[in-house]
Amino acid sequence: MQRIRTALNAKTTIKKIGARGQAVRLFYVNGAHVDIAPVFKWDNTSGYGLPKGDGGWMTTDPEAQAAWFSQRRSTIGSNLTPMCKLVRRWNSVHSHRFESFHLEVMVASMFKTIGSNYRFGMRSFFEWAPNWIGVSDPAGHSGRLDDYLTRDVLTAIRSRFAEAHERADRAVAAEAQGDHTEAKRLWRIELGDEFPA
Repeated sequence: MQRIRTALNAKTTIKKIGARGQAVRLFYVNGAHVDIAPVFKWDNTSGYGLPKGDGGWMTTDPEAQAAWFSQRRSTIGSNLTPMCKLVRRWNSVHSHRFESFHLEVMVASMFKTIGSNYRFGMRSFFEWAPNWIGVSDPAGHSGRLDDYLTRDVLTAIRSRFAEAHERADRAVAAEAQGDHTEAKRLWRIELGDEFPA
């Protein structure tokens, strides 16, 4: 990783180049960044090997994961993608405890169908999510996707889900009673000040 970092640093005018665990990160002047990871075809069937960050290797298969998600979207409906975006937004507002891929697999696994009422969908997500934290990599490479979560973090996550579910219940009830100002206020706590824009 350090050799890749040094080579890129010698051939680019990017603001900063860093190496962390699995990837070399390019930091652009405008604040954006790109991660570059060396990957190798792992075997003749499927999957790729990439640095694990501790000197070993891990395997992954983005194509198989994408095919699984596409199949789930066909089964659940096209609203799966916006639902995943909302859940990722919630995660970014509340401590970034989950990795994005983990959340996407949770959402795609727990729902059988998702209608266009995302408020009901989010309320269901908060209710059901504690039972879906232990999902596994659909491509079969990474095992359980919650292995990075400690016991203390899991306790905090379950508490956060309960709080979010209670607030979502109140927001849906406020909307049903015509109090859209209160409903939006409650959703902004979960989804950030930009909601509903």
